[in-house]
Amino acid sequence: MESIDSMDQVTFRRMTLKDLDRIMAIEKASFSAPWSRNAFTGELSDNHFARYLVMQMGNEIIGYGGMWIIIDEAHVTNIAVYPLYRGRKLGERLLRFMMAVAYTEGARRMTLEVRVSNFQAKNLYLKLGFVEAGLRKGYYTDNKEDAIIMWADIPEPEDEDHAV
Repeated sequence: MESIDSMDQVTFRRMTLKDLDRIMAIEKASFSAPWSRNAFTGELSDNHFARYLVMQMGNEIIGYGGMWIIIDEAHVTNIAVYPLYRGRKLGERLLRFMMAVAYTEGARRMTLEVRVSNFQAKNLYLKLGFVEAGLRKGYYTDNKEDAIIMWADIPEPEDEDHAV
């Protein structure tokens, strides 16, 4: 694991099929109902709305996020940071980067679903301007937990360092 000082060395880039071994490890460590490798392959190969990004420290992928950009809206499909790197505001950096990419590609609003029990993620989303807008009953397949639908206006990026 990298030191706190190396947190400044975090970089972002587009996800590729070659990244999927590491992405699957992060996915399985992060979610009780992880996506399949085939789901990621389909997103990367066949979905022209999809934008998937990885967050790296050196050559190691430590997180990733995916979204669909349709006209002026971005829908976050998934976002995760490997457990060893959590608690360092890296999820916030990743989501801010995703918002900047979405804005650059024409999106002005972003939406996502979050488990009602995921207080840590919900607090991050609230911090970044998301507001609760509805509920999807029984949304999660593993335990039928409800999902809160959240929306945010995407702020104009403060810098130009978000092209991928």
